[in-house]
Amino acid sequence: MASKISSALLLLSILMSIQLLVSAGNFYRDAEITWGEGRGKIQEGGRGLALTLDKLSGSGFQSKNEYLFGRFDMQLKLVPGNSAGTVTTFFLSSQGEGHDEIDFEFLGNVSGQPYTVHTNVYTQGKGNKEQQFHLWFDPTSAFHTYTIVWNPHRIVFLVDNSPIRVYNNHETIGIPFPKSQAMKVYCSLWNADEWATQGGRVKTDWTLSPFTAYYRNINIDGCAVLSGTSSCKSTNNAKPWQIHELDGKGRNRLRWVQSKHMVYNYCADSKRFPQGFSAECKSSRF
Repeated sequence: MASKISSALLLLSILMSIQLLVSAGNFYRDAEITWGEGRGKIQEGGRGLALTLDKLSGSGFQSKNEYLFGRFDMQLKLVPGNSAGTVTTFFLSSQGEGHDEIDFEFLGNVSGQPYTVHTNVYTQGKGNKEQQFHLWFDPTSAFHTYTIVWNPHRIVFLVDNSPIRVYNNHETIGIPFPKSQAMKVYCSLWNADEWATQGGRVKTDWTLSPFTAYYRNINIDGCAVLSGTSSCKSTNNAKPWQIHELDGKGRNRLRWVQSKHMVYNYCADSKRFPQGFSAECKSSRF
C-alpha cells in the first residue's frame, strides 16, 4: 500500500513539474534579441537571458507579440559592483511619435550606493510622470521579480509582489491614459552615463566592463494583439490582472514603500513644475 501511495505521489510530482514547464515563459518562444551583435544570449534552455554592455555597445531584446493590457512579470539580477552609468530596463512600449510607454529603469551607481528604480508613464508621446525609489534589498545578489499590471483602470508597478506605484486612469479629468495602443515588452542594458548616475556627474568605469544583467522567467499573461485583433474575449470570468486593485494590505505596503524608499516624485517637484502640478496629482493618493 505504501509503495502504491509513493508511486502515486511521484507521478503527481512529475505531472505538476511538466505543467509548470509548459506554463512557464520561455525566451526562445516569447522573445527575440534585437540588437547588440551577440552581446545578448539566451541561456538555460530558454529560461534565462543575459544582456551585456561594453564600451562599443549594449544589447536588448523584445517580445515577439504585442499586447493591449496584461500582467508582465520578469525576474532580474542587476549589474553588481560599480555599475555607474549603466541602465537596465524592463518596459512596455508602442511605436511612433505619439507612442505609449510604461517604464521600469534601473539606474546603476558607484559601489555601496543603492540602485535607483526609475518609473514613468507615457501617453501619446508625453511622459514627465516620473517616480523613483531605492530598493530595500541588494538587487545584484539574487533574482527579484518586477511586475507591470496594466488594465483599463490603472497601472501597478510591483517589486516581489509589493506595490511601489499605482498610476490610475484619470480620463474623467482630462488626463490621457494608455489604453488604445498595443505594446511590446522591451528589455535592454545600455550606457547612460550622461544623465543616469547623479545627473551624469559620475561616469562609467570601462575598466570594469563588460557589464552583465540577467533576466529569467519571463511570464506574460495578457491580451495579445494579432493582425489587429485581441486574443481576449468578453467574459464574466475576468482574470485577476483585469480587475487588479489594491486591498488594505496592499495600500499599507504602498504607503510604507513610498514613505521609506521614494526618492523622487514628479507630483512634489515645484522647481520643475512652477506652473503647478498635473491634475492627477491632486486626485488620488495612489
